[in-house]
Amino acid sequence: MQEKRKPELIMGIRNLAGLAACAPYADAVYFSTDLLSLRARAKEISLEGLGAFVAEVHARGLRAYLAVNSTVNEARLEDASSVIDAAAKAGVDAVIAWDPAVILRAGAAGLSIHISTQANVTNHESAEFYRGLGAKRIVLSRELSLAEIREIKKKTEVEIEAFVHGAMCMAVSGRCHLSAYVLGRSGNCGECTQPCRWEWTLHGENGIVAESRGRYLLSAKDLCMIEHVPELIEAGIDSFKVEGRLRDPSYLETVARCYRHAIEACFAGNYSRELAEDWKEELASVYNRGFSTGFYFGVPGLEGFSPEKGMNASEQKKKAAGVVMNYYPGQQAAAVRLLERGIKLGDDIIIEGSTTYLRQKVGSLLKAGKALDAAGQGEVVGLSVEAKVRKNDRVYIL
Repeated sequence: MQEKRKPELIMGIRNLAGLAACAPYADAVYFSTDLLSLRARAKEISLEGLGAFVAEVHARGLRAYLAVNSTVNEARLEDASSVIDAAAKAGVDAVIAWDPAVILRAGAAGLSIHISTQANVTNHESAEFYRGLGAKRIVLSRELSLAEIREIKKKTEVEIEAFVHGAMCMAVSGRCHLSAYVLGRSGNCGECTQPCRWEWTLHGENGIVAESRGRYLLSAKDLCMIEHVPELIEAGIDSFKVEGRLRDPSYLETVARCYRHAIEACFAGNYSRELAEDWKEELASVYNRGFSTGFYFGVPGLEGFSPEKGMNASEQKKKAAGVVMNYYPGQQAAAVRLLERGIKLGDDIIIEGSTTYLRQKVGSLLKAGKALDAAGQGEVVGLSVEAKVRKNDRVYIL
C-alpha cells in the first residue's frame, strides 16, 4: 500500500451536528443548501448561512464540497446562478454537479468541479469529456464493477470518486421516476418519497397474489465495502464516498470511524479479515437495510435486496431519555429533564441537536447536591458532560 496514495474519505452531512460527529475521521464533507439539492429535506444550510458553515468545516481541517445536483429546469436557472455565486463567496472547495448549466456557471466562477454520479459516467471517454469541461473529479456510476473502475482509472488522469457505503437506489445512478409517478414528487428534484421502501404485493395476470420472501420487493440493501478496502485502494480510487446526508450523527460518527480505521490499517500493513469483520459488526449497529457489495463484483441478484425489511435492520436502536434544560460550562454539567425514561451511571448516551453531537458514558448524576447512582423518569438531574451541549438538545440511551 505504500506506493498508493491514501484515498480521501468524504462524508455526507446536513448540519453542524453531523460535521461534529464525523470531523475526527473524515477528510472532507459534502452537503447542500436549501436550493437545487437531491435532498430537499436537508434545508438546515441556507444560502445566507453557507459562508459561516463552510468556515466551520475549514476550521475543523476538512474540505467542503457543495452538491448542486438536482434537475435544473428553465424556471430554476436563476437559482443556479444564486447558488454558484454564494458558493464562490463562501469559498467551497468544489461544486458537485452534472447539469451543464451548473457546470458552466461553476467554471465561470472559478470553482473546482466534481461531476455527480447523476451524470452516470461509466467509461473513460465520458470522464475525459467532463475533464475537457474543466472537471477535476468524476463521481462514477454506482453500477460499475471494481474491474471497470480499475480500467477507467488507468485510462484517464481525472480524479475518481466512488461510493463505498450507504443507501443504494433501485434506479440507475438514482435516475428514478417512481416517486414522481406515484405521488407527483420527483426524486430528481430532491423530493423522493422512497416508494421503493414501501410494502408491495405482486399480482399475477389472473389476479392471484404471488408468494414472495417478503413485501419490500423493491428495497435494495445498503452498500458496504468495509471488507474490501484494500481492493478499492489498489484500484486507485482517489476518494471514498459515504452516502448519508439524511442520517443522524451517530451513524456518521460510526461509519466515518470504521472506514478511517480501515484505511489507516491498510497503509500501516495490519488490515485483516478479523478487523474487517469487527468493523462490519459496528456498522451493522447503526441504521442499515442489510449489506451488500452492490455492483462491485457483478450485477446483484436477490441477494442485493432486502424484501423482509424496508427500513432499519439494525437491532440497536437509540432510546429517547430526556432533554437538556441548561448547560453550565463552569461545572461541565447539564441540567436534564428525563421525559421518557431514567438513566444510570455507566449508561452509553448520545446528546444531539442541530449543532451538537456528543457520545459518552454517564459519569456522574446529581440532584440537590447529592450524588446518585440512577435517576428515574420525570426527574431533573445534573449530568456531567464532556463537551458543550445546548438547551433543547435531546438525550438518548444506546
